[in-house]
Amino acid sequence: MQVLKFGGTSMGSAQSIEQVCNIIRNKQPNGRFTIVASAMSGITDKLIQCGQLAGQGQEQYRNVLAEIESRHLETIRTLFPITVQSGIISQVKKRLNTLETLCDGIFQVGELSARSLDKIMSFGELVSSYLLAEKLKSAGLNAVWKDSRELIVTDNNFGNAAVNFLATNHQTTQYYQQQTADFFVLPGFVAATSDNETTTLGRGGSDYTAAIIAAALHAEVLDIWTDVSGMMTADPRIVSQAIPIPHISYEEAMELSHFGAKVIYPPTIQPVMDKRIPIWIKNTFAPDDYGTLIHSQDGDGRVYPVTGISGIQKIALLTLEGSGMVGIPGFSKRLFEALLTERVNVILITQSSSEHSITVGIHEADMLKAKTAVDSEFSQEILEKRIEPLIVERDMSIVAVVGDKMKNHHGTSGKLFAALGRNGVNIRAIAQGSTEKNISVVINKGDVKKALNVIHEAFFEEPVKQVNVFIAGVGNVGGKLLEQLSQQHKYLVNELGLQVRVAGIANSRKMAFGHEAINLSDWKEVLDAGEASDMTAFAQKIKSLNLRNSVFVDNTASKEVAAIYGEFLQHGISVVTCNKIACSSDYEYYKSLKDLARKYNASFLFETNVGAGLPVINTLNDLIRSGDKVNSIEAVLSGSLNFVFNNFVNGASFRTVVKAAQDEGYTEPDPRIDLSGVDVMRKILILARESGARMELDDITNHSFLPKEALDAPSVDAFYEQLDVHAAHFLALREKADAEGKRLKFVARYENGKASVGLQSIAPDHPFFKLEGKDNIVLYTTNRYAEQPLIVKGAGAGADVTASGIFADIIRSAR
Repeated sequence: MQVLKFGGTSMGSAQSIEQVCNIIRNKQPNGRFTIVASAMSGITDKLIQCGQLAGQGQEQYRNVLAEIESRHLETIRTLFPITVQSGIISQVKKRLNTLETLCDGIFQVGELSARSLDKIMSFGELVSSYLLAEKLKSAGLNAVWKDSRELIVTDNNFGNAAVNFLATNHQTTQYYQQQTADFFVLPGFVAATSDNETTTLGRGGSDYTAAIIAAALHAEVLDIWTDVSGMMTADPRIVSQAIPIPHISYEEAMELSHFGAKVIYPPTIQPVMDKRIPIWIKNTFAPDDYGTLIHSQDGDGRVYPVTGISGIQKIALLTLEGSGMVGIPGFSKRLFEALLTERVNVILITQSSSEHSITVGIHEADMLKAKTAVDSEFSQEILEKRIEPLIVERDMSIVAVVGDKMKNHHGTSGKLFAALGRNGVNIRAIAQGSTEKNISVVINKGDVKKALNVIHEAFFEEPVKQVNVFIAGVGNVGGKLLEQLSQQHKYLVNELGLQVRVAGIANSRKMAFGHEAINLSDWKEVLDAGEASDMTAFAQKIKSLNLRNSVFVDNTASKEVAAIYGEFLQHGISVVTCNKIACSSDYEYYKSLKDLARKYNASFLFETNVGAGLPVINTLNDLIRSGDKVNSIEAVLSGSLNFVFNNFVNGASFRTVVKAAQDEGYTEPDPRIDLSGVDVMRKILILARESGARMELDDITNHSFLPKEALDAPSVDAFYEQLDVHAAHFLALREKADAEGKRLKFVARYENGKASVGLQSIAPDHPFFKLEGKDNIVLYTTNRYAEQPLIVKGAGAGADVTASGIFADIIRSAR
């Protein structure tokens, strides 16, 4: 005997019932079969609605009954030839008339009891299984319909009846021994008491029916036909990278189903597990897919120690604590008895080793009655201050990691907690069974999607890691960054195991987010179609999306954007920035960002603050971390100023050279930011701070070469006019240096806790003399590099190199 169960969308329409019949016909002639059918999709909800409307004394239930009848009649007319329709319609109408009479009675009484609701809900399965049996008969198969209520005996706990297996097994085997049919069609979900009162088997009841019959008949296999191709490593609606589980043990399936995997419910597994009957979960609409086989094998051939990840939403944590609990027996017993009295189901238990507290997880819907019951039970101890009133925390979820092989695989717990910690997911409680097949953690419900994805990534997606990037500023630098990310996508996946997804972009006018990721081939069109830009809203959206391995990238020069870095870091979102404002603002703010990054295990990277794509800050950090001490820093840190003075030769006017630098993108839109020396001051300040100095921008001496009138000009155009007015001043600076055989360089210096910037004439024997184009150069003199300084030199300006430096920081934050 093989037992097959069909339900959900498998019984949703005439077309899907035809598909079910095709699957059954393909089984012939391989033995005898029992087919258990659920109600047609959506019918059970309609039946419940009927009962509720009737119980409230409203006549609208007749309209719902008419809807149910119409749905079934339409199915009959589609499934069967007209010559046989009248007899089938007559039988279905007879059942529906009985349903209408029942609803009329409820309407008259004005009350819907659990007993009556069970009777109402039974009609969906009774009718759908009858139609399926008739369809098989019309196809020439030796099929019979049997009412499950005549086989399965339960108690009178209406809505979730408990099965009397001894009586059920006896009635089932007795019936089948007397039959010669090849196909037996039974309604799922429904049963009856010993007094023949209709009951239902609760959530997943049709699957349970199939398991009960399979166990009673010692079936070869139980097939659960549904609308998915088996159990998955995680809920594919939340984790898009979830993969099918081809083989799983009974115990693993029980654990996953208990913690929310909806493909199969825990009661279904128990009867067949006791008889070691395999369960095969198959897809009605993709019957050739392998599906998932649940059986007794231990799965030694599996690649991963974890089999699957599941979760339960809407959980409340109850914590009973107090010094009066320590060493006193009976507190746990009284706690659970108080919950039992109110029929509160306990999902998770954890207790501190000090016995000072015990925490349990329950469904959120039960938390008020649970608190009332527990506080009442311990009222005397609470009054005497020996324990605290029950602490209730809502808006929680449980995430469970399940696998038979976790027991013998070291580091599973560490990998789990590390993955969550790296992404800022706070664990409120932990529970692990003694079998080590399940590690459960309680987290905030807002972190569930992120948690499931990062755990799945840690255990199933190695070596590919998904990184979600949000970019503010898509001008010269931001545009080049997006171009580089698109160009290097395949390389990152294949060589570094990184899938970098741009999940959001913003400029000063617009902002846009991708449902999965923004297509980098048309990001401009996506942004143009986005909503009005608002950095506060942009930041809030990033936090609310709560994606794993998130990185915020700031390509702006905005104070507003720099002011919100802390919000990201506090949520475990890494920050990569070429914006120098944050790191050169008040020391306390700079220090707070560094502290937040450490506290919340996020990266705060700003290599491009100094030297664009050059490894200036990383080199300095490596020196400090390895125990070296920086004695002095001497540098040319402005690619724009170096470009200007390298080209201020051969009769070119200073204005012309500055304008050319601006047109090439080597300066800010307002060149005074570069030429005033303020930008260089910020850079040397950042290097001094990274060296360990507690310094503010005002502590740096600026020997400006610009006349005051140029600095104070009311606009950029007026500034350029002042450069013409003071052309002689700039010419004199150049001629003086030329006469001495020197070159003009704008130099930053830090030594003995003091820093300065200014224009200097550099002699031919100095490393700065031959610095060409827009290059930067930094000389680190340290205890280890005392005789010859460590030199970092290269292009220090330009959108391409700056973007590449930001790109490198993104990769660094991900790894």
